[in-house]
Amino acid sequence: MSNGKGPSYNGKTGPCQAQVDPLAAVRTPDDPPWDVYLTGTVFLDIIFTGLDSAPVRGTESWARGMGSSPGGVANMATALARLGLRTSLAAAFGDDHYGEYCWDALEQGEGIDLSPSRSVPGWHSPVTVSMAYEGERTMVSHGHEPPPEDALVREGAPNLAPRARAAVASLEPGRRDPWIAEAASHGTRVFADVGWDETGVWDLAGLPDLAHCEAFLPNAQEAMRYTGATCPREAAHALTEHVPLAVVTLGAEGAYAVDRRTGETAEVPAIEVEALDPTGAGDVFVAGFVTGTLAGWPLADRLAFAGLTAALSVQEFGGSLSAPGWSEIGAWWRKVQSVDSQDPTALHRYAFLSDLVPEEEAPAWPLRRAVPTIGFGRSA
Repeated sequence: MSNGKGPSYNGKTGPCQAQVDPLAAVRTPDDPPWDVYLTGTVFLDIIFTGLDSAPVRGTESWARGMGSSPGGVANMATALARLGLRTSLAAAFGDDHYGEYCWDALEQGEGIDLSPSRSVPGWHSPVTVSMAYEGERTMVSHGHEPPPEDALVREGAPNLAPRARAAVASLEPGRRDPWIAEAASHGTRVFADVGWDETGVWDLAGLPDLAHCEAFLPNAQEAMRYTGATCPREAAHALTEHVPLAVVTLGAEGAYAVDRRTGETAEVPAIEVEALDPTGAGDVFVAGFVTGTLAGWPLADRLAFAGLTAALSVQEFGGSLSAPGWSEIGAWWRKVQSVDSQDPTALHRYAFLSDLVPEEEAPAWPLRRAVPTIGFGRSA
C-alpha cells in the first residue's frame, strides 16, 4: 500500500498539513477537487475538564482545565481533515468573535475548504458548554434560528454541493435535503448517519434521502428500532434492503457491517480504553470508515480503523479537539507493538497500519490537543 506524505491544502503548509495521504494509491489527475463534502451547523464548543463530579445546584464548581474549539459539524470536518482527506464544508458562521474564531480554526488550523460557507451579518454563533466528568459529559447549548438557505444563496453561497469523492450527511426523519440526491447523481458516494427519532415513529420511509446513500451508519439501538430486528446484526442485514452498505456500531462490543453488493460481512471488537470524554466519537468513527472506504481497504480493515480512531478520541477531551491525526495513530501502533504480553491475533488485526503510519517517532502517546481559550488576540 502506498504511503503518500504531506499533502497540502489550498497551497498552505503548517498545522493543517497532514502527514499521510491515505488515498495516494488511488488518486488520478481526473479526481474531483475534494475528497469529502459536508454541511451543517458549526457551534463554538467550550469544554470544562478536571471536574471531580457533576455540578451541584446552588454551588460553584471549579474546573482544572478548559479548552475551546469549533463543534457541531466541525467535529466531523476536523476528523476527516486530520486523517488526510481534502475536506470542504458548507456552513453559516456568525460575524461575531466566536464565528471568526471558528472560521480561522477550521480554515487556517485544519486546512478545511470553507469556500461554500458564509459569514452571516447579525447572526450570533451557536454555543455549547460541555462539562466532562466520570467518563461522561453534560452539555448546555444556546443558539438562534439559523439563517434560511435562501438567504445564504443570496449571499453567494452555492446551492449545489461541490464535486467530491464522497459526502457525509446526517439524515433527519421527515426531511429531504436536495443536495444529497444532486451529489449522488454526479457520482459522489454518500455516507449517512442519523440521530434519535424524537417522533418515535422509526420508519425508514421517513428517511427519503437514504435511497441516495451508499452507506448507513446507525448505532445498535437506532438500527433495531428502524428495522424491528431483535439484535444489531440482524438489523444490519435488514438495512441492506434499503442501502448497499450497513454499518452498526455496538458500543463496547465494536461494530458490525454488511455489504450487500459483495455479500461480505465483518465484525471487529472495540479497543479497550479509559474513556475521558465521548464527545465526537461517533463523528470520528464515521470519518475513519469513510477514509478506509475511499482508500479501497477491505471491510474489516475499515471497521478496525474506524474503531481505533474513535478509541483514540475518547481518551481526549472535547469534540474536534480530540480527533486523532496520523501522529497519534502511529504512536499508538508503535506502543502496542512494544508490549510483550500483547495478543498476536489482536496485533494482526491492525497490521495494515504498518504501511500507513509515519515512519518518524511521534511525541509520547496519548497526546493532548487542548488549546488556550479565546482572547489572546490575533495578528493584525
